[in-house]
Parts: sequence; structure tokens; C-alpha cells
Amino acid sequence: MSLKTTYTKAPEISRKWHVIDAQGKALGRISAVAAQILQGKHKPTFTPHVDDGDFVVIINAYQFTLSGRKENTKVYRRHTGWMGGLRELSHRQMMEKKPWFPLEKAIRAMLPKNRLARRMFKKLIIVEGSEFKNANSGLIIHRDI
Repeated sequence: MSLKTTYTKAPEISRKWHVIDAQGKALGRISAVAAQILQGKHKPTFTPHVDDGDFVVIINAYQFTLSGRKENTKVYRRHTGWMGGLRELSHRQMMEKKPWFPLEKAIRAMLPKNRLARRMFKKLIIVEGSEFKNANSGLIIHRDI
């Protein structure tokens, strides 16, 4: 008996649109679901070396929540490359300056660190309000995150 593993090839991929409402939901839960869909791990035809994930639209993106005391204690760090160039912003400051950044950073951190992940990340759309207009009518709405 011979069993063969089948791999998905680029022409065979069909992409759907998934809408996630972030209002009142935890940042980590939203990010985990979005990363799974972007990678295509929710499909039975998942192939690790092929970008067969779907599109993800996150509506009400700036209305996510953080658990515990993270609202006051979470810090985003970056380094300029110069000596003494460590820059820190608290979560509150980041939400005032770049409200989309915490969501993007959390999702990007859950994707693999390679070229394929950069292609997957381009299928993410973050919308501030609750309306997303798309010509494609095949939207899948995730309510139970």
C-alpha cells in the first residue's frame, strides 16, 4: 500500500475574506485567530511552504482590550541604532500616536520569521470603523473569538 502526501500548488489556491470584529475582544485572541487564517492553518490543505492563507479584515480595530494591568504597564521598545538609542512608549502613548501598531505587532509576531510571512502579512487589512466595503461578497464573519 502506497500513501502519497499531496501539496497545494499556487494555481490551486482559493482565497476567502474573513472579517473579525475586535470590539471588546482581547488583543492576543484576535491576533492568534488572524495569524492562523493568514497562514492557512484553518484549511485541510495547509502546506507550510506555500502561502495558501486567506484575507483577514479586522473591523473596530482600535477597540480591543488588554487583560490585567497591561493597559498601564505594557511598553513598546525600539532602538535607533545609536548608542543610548533605546526608545520606549507606553501602551497609552502608542494608542494615541499609532493606534494600529499594537495589533499589527501582535499578529506579525505570531507569523513565521521569513519571506513567506511578509507575503502573508500583506493580506491583513485593519479598519478603524465598523464598515468594510469589498466587491467580493463571500465574507466570513468571526463572532466567537
